[in-house]
Amino acid sequence: MIYHHNRIIFKTTATDEQRAEALASLRNQGEKIDAVIRYVVGKDIGGEFEYSAVFVIEDLKGYWEYLTAPSHTHTDHIGLPLVEKFVSYDTTDSDDPGIAEKIAELHARRYSGNPALTKLVADLPSYTGSNAPTTTS
Repeated sequence: MIYHHNRIIFKTTATDEQRAEALASLRNQGEKIDAVIRYVVGKDIGGEFEYSAVFVIEDLKGYWEYLTAPSHTHTDHIGLPLVEKFVSYDTTDSDDPGIAEKIAELHARRYSGNPALTKLVADLPSYTGSNAPTTTS
């Protein structure tokens, strides 16, 4: 299993309506992407972040389905411009010693096919994660 985590702080300029739309879009990913087995989107408790989302995915094939789903793309386009600070990472119980590299390859393939998305993510004021692109990648 792969647990894909996202932690966010919205920009102070994001309206309540924009925040609600972005969070609803994250929830829609959990509902609409068949590869997502379980998910939670809600307040992040115990740290500096405002909200978190966790998507549970069975395997790398499902992870690719998740990354390329139209509902995920929609969230990227409406949500990322509202984000001040973003952290993305994965937790897995896989025994595959190359799982981290395989996940990174999926992200790299996604970014290489979508320069607009790469720019959206690279231009975030703060993005930490094992799969963060740069505008040159």
